[in-house]
Amino acid sequence: MDAGRRSDAELIAAAARGDELAFRALFRAYVRPVFWIAHGLLGDRDEAEDVAQETFATAWRKLRGLELSGESALPWLATICRFVSANRIRARRRDRENLAGSVDERQPDTVSVEQQVIDRELADRIAREVADMSPADRRVFELCVTEGYAYQAAADELGVAHGAVRNRLSRIRTRLRSAVKEEA
Repeated sequence: MDAGRRSDAELIAAAARGDELAFRALFRAYVRPVFWIAHGLLGDRDEAEDVAQETFATAWRKLRGLELSGESALPWLATICRFVSANRIRARRRDRENLAGSVDERQPDTVSVEQQVIDRELADRIAREVADMSPADRRVFELCVTEGYAYQAAADELGVAHGAVRNRLSRIRTRLRSAVKEEA
């Protein structure tokens, strides 16, 4: 059977038996959503690429005995991605703390109060816009932007089509860009 026509459960079972083509099909199907989840959590393209690769390397090692609870492998991969991203974030924090500990404590703080005010005002404006959205739009925003869900994962959660989530999110982003430009 063609790997492109098999269910995720079938691909996982085949990959667990060592079928690299089946695993490659899973990789191709989900590497973009996994990348965007990582990017949303880390905010850095290079780190997101590394996390996506590490996610699939971890998935390859954990295939044996895996039984999907649903039809899609994405929730499982998203969970792995979140754990890998959390490890990266903890490592960043440790690095910052170690670096901060080695810096002369007498150096003045370089935080820009003006930038903090601008960032806070922007966050408040976005929060007001989100609060004015319909409940369905707010939920799409929460899932995709705040929680880092991929379109399909959000669609599955909401019980709607992938395209509906994509279109709503596009309208939401346009609305937020307009609101921010108006405020500026």
